[in-house]
Amino acid sequence: MKLTVVGFWGGYPAKNSATSGYLVEHENFKLLIDCGSGVLAQLQNYMDVTELDAVILSHYHHDHVADIGPLQFARLISFYMGKTVTQLPIYGHDEDVQGFAALDHKEYTKGIAYDPLKPAQVGPFTIEFLKTTHPVPCYAMKVSTEEGSFVYTADTSYQESFITFSKGADLLICECNLYAHQNGESAGHMNSHDAAKIAALSDVPELLLTHLPHFGNTLQLVEEAGTIYKGNITLAHKGFTWESGKK
Repeated sequence: MKLTVVGFWGGYPAKNSATSGYLVEHENFKLLIDCGSGVLAQLQNYMDVTELDAVILSHYHHDHVADIGPLQFARLISFYMGKTVTQLPIYGHDEDVQGFAALDHKEYTKGIAYDPLKPAQVGPFTIEFLKTTHPVPCYAMKVSTEEGSFVYTADTSYQESFITFSKGADLLICECNLYAHQNGESAGHMNSHDAAKIAALSDVPELLLTHLPHFGNTLQLVEEAGTIYKGNITLAHKGFTWESGKK
């Protein structure tokens, strides 16, 4: 299983970059987790948009879904350019009726509601869900294959349930929108110490800090997290790749 960071900023994309978007590949199946602003442009550095097999969304804030519309247009235009285009399944929760309805686009994309209380099977991936603490309904995901697993927190403030949820995972992709001295509870976001605490208590071997802030020196986030968590810490960046089973 291979993970590629397509976008990692919180709120809006920095210059020449993108907000949340993660490409996961296994057994020739390509899954995109979240599709924020700028993701479609960045995704084409790694693949053609017609090669995508599925998309799954954590929630419907713009920095996680803004490029769903452009993705739908890309599939439509690709069809008129003579390319083979199959209907793309886009998985999302249906607790936001308007957000979920927007996932359908003619015969090119189809919204499919996942049940957060049950694991979903998307291609070769088994995906479990955990509701997060955020101003809108949002779900973290544990993505597994026979080779390993990773947890993606999506957007959330700290909650102890992440510790159990992340146990046994090979990688924790944790939002880190704030510095250690900042409290993100009211905004539904975590700081560097929150992320590190989850990683340490769940005993994951690797921590990837993402959904990064646009202010301050983001390298400080790694230093702050390192005071609590002694495993491998990486700051998300464009094109970062991780493969299960590899050190």
